[in-house]
Amino acid sequence: MTDHPKNKKPSYVDFEITNYQWKPDIDYRKHPTQYKVGKGEQGVLICEPYKSEIGPFWRFKNPEVAIKSAEKIYQLFLSYLSNDDFVGADLSRKYLQMGYTRARRYANYKGGKKYDKDNDFALLERGTGEEMKAEAAAIFYDYWKRAENQPDYQQQKLAWKEKYG
Repeated sequence: MTDHPKNKKPSYVDFEITNYQWKPDIDYRKHPTQYKVGKGEQGVLICEPYKSEIGPFWRFKNPEVAIKSAEKIYQLFLSYLSNDDFVGADLSRKYLQMGYTRARRYANYKGGKKYDKDNDFALLERGTGEEMKAEAAAIFYDYWKRAENQPDYQQQKLAWKEKYG
């Protein structure tokens, strides 16, 4: 085991919810202008009603489950996009990205645990995870990139960031 890079704790340690720009008590469909694109997967597990619409389909147990999940979430992505619901499209894209990153974590680390919280958050041994999770990750990666590179999505994202952040 090696120390965490830069001797930093993982970002979720000492997390301050009050400083987080996404709030669980906002209906982002009714108040879409309060949504921020942010970095990576930020807000994905908070923003309602999308969390309740997309989240139940997010699964990566094995490649068979992952393909059904990614296809369904990608269909939701296209539906939101065609209805000019950028927030829903962006959150769908984030769920696809999160499918990739979480499945990769389980492929890389036994039980998906990257840090040893009982040992000053030292990195655990890499390469101890499950191969089928790597296959699930590859499926999500393909759908994530397909969504991210979709021209209508790129155009809406650029316009959204210019207008709302």
